[in-house]
Amino acid sequence: MTGSDPTMAEIAAAVEVGRAGDRVGARDRLTALWERIGAGGDPLHRCVLAHYAADVAGDAHEELRWDERALAAAEEVTDERTRELDPALRIAGFYPSLHLNLADVHRRLGNDEPARWHLQQAADRVEALPGDGYGTMIRSGIERCGERLARGDRSVPG
Repeated sequence: MTGSDPTMAEIAAAVEVGRAGDRVGARDRLTALWERIGAGGDPLHRCVLAHYAADVAGDAHEELRWDERALAAAEEVTDERTRELDPALRIAGFYPSLHLNLADVHRRLGNDEPARWHLQQAADRVEALPGDGYGTMIRSGIERCGERLARGDRSVPG
């Protein structure tokens, strides 16, 4: 999927650094890539990069900024562009996860109204998710986030 797109390959390599336990290294690599891509760069690159940068952010406020960048970039991405990366990929399938991430970080920060709004956006868009493990994971995440929000739970999911 990333082989013909060098920037996506670089993003994937940075993500693997984080998954291997080096969150700071991943964060540094993703930040450097963000600076190189720039605010006017390919929206798909910006969306994917920001989505993963939020996962290795240093704190919840930084995570929120990255999640907001990912959603803003997604609004500029076309299905034509996603199909260049993967013929089965559609931008609509990104939105449940993007909104779930925003709902969860707002919940942890105590911003209940935006958390509820993003959670509803995520729930309203689940039909775009595939019927596979990924789709199940996002649907379950929406349910768990809603339960935590209803309890006033501000903890980081573990």
